[in-house]
Amino acid sequence: MTQITRRRLLAAVAATAAVAPSLSLARQAGGWQTRASLPWPVQEIYAAVWTGRIVTAGGLVGRTNAPLHIEDRVGLYDPVADVWSEGPKLPEARHHPMIVADGDRLLAIGGYRRGDGDWTNTNEVRSLTPGAQAWTPGPPLPTPLAESVGLVHAGRVHLVTGRSPGGEANAQWRDQVDVDTHWVLADGRWERARPAPMARNSAAGAVLDGALWIAGGRTVGGGGTGRLDRYDLAGDRWDTLAPLPRSAATDQQVGGGLAMAAVGGKLVAFGGEWFAAGGGGVFRETWIYDPATDVWSAGPDMRTPRHGLAAAAVGGTVYAIAGGAVVSGGQAVGVVEALTL
Repeated sequence: MTQITRRRLLAAVAATAAVAPSLSLARQAGGWQTRASLPWPVQEIYAAVWTGRIVTAGGLVGRTNAPLHIEDRVGLYDPVADVWSEGPKLPEARHHPMIVADGDRLLAIGGYRRGDGDWTNTNEVRSLTPGAQAWTPGPPLPTPLAESVGLVHAGRVHLVTGRSPGGEANAQWRDQVDVDTHWVLADGRWERARPAPMARNSAAGAVLDGALWIAGGRTVGGGGTGRLDRYDLAGDRWDTLAPLPRSAATDQQVGGGLAMAAVGGKLVAFGGEWFAAGGGGVFRETWIYDPATDVWSAGPDMRTPRHGLAAAAVGGTVYAIAGGAVVSGGQAVGVVEALTL
């Protein structure tokens, strides 16, 4: 099944009600623990840690016999009190907006808005500062971009891979192409950096040991990839390391729509989805990567398998936030789970 078919499924969400199968990976002691749910269901989101809280914004919800709902709400999670509150809404509803925190400044970058279609790619950037009641314009991207990986290191924002328009048309997902671009925001302007080794969308990323790590993702023609790429900022070099393992329960490659965070000197990746004739499914696996040995090991399964979820780490705890509990656009949830290593 192609990724274009995935978007058609989003418009016919009732056809995607198959529940992902239970996986059989061994669980570590403790495992994922339930936390306060995001007050509204949503998927295709990202998150950042900002002023001590985890922030997520935008996203989408598929509704049976109804148009695709694109969200403008902003959720703020206090991990100490285990409480959600709501922040200033985005100026316009977006799904897949990249959310990053650059010091005291929170940025919502790119994504899809409702223009000529539900998948109109945008280059708009919005900024929020502590105490502000509204988002303000930020430096626009040189080109529209969505389904990217957004990371911050040494006061610079990096956007790696994703999807941008392939030509003049920009209303539907099929109008865009996977890209290997690497944009860097420095001194108020976007600049090109060394591109990623592979063009793909819906990958996950984290900053660890002073490097940028990009895991998984997918392509239209090739489906999910477990690829792991590391960008050495000092050497301006990409290295390819051990890929994410395949799912033993489904024999499918963990890749597209996953989430990842860095904690305790390790990368923790989880979730995602795959497509197959007749539907596909959602992963519940957790994989933990040790950069010292270049080895992935199986962690505890999430209680609720999801894709299009957000990840964030605070202290020694990783949070898995909301997402889609079935393949494609159906059954968005607000479930939050936490894993302490």
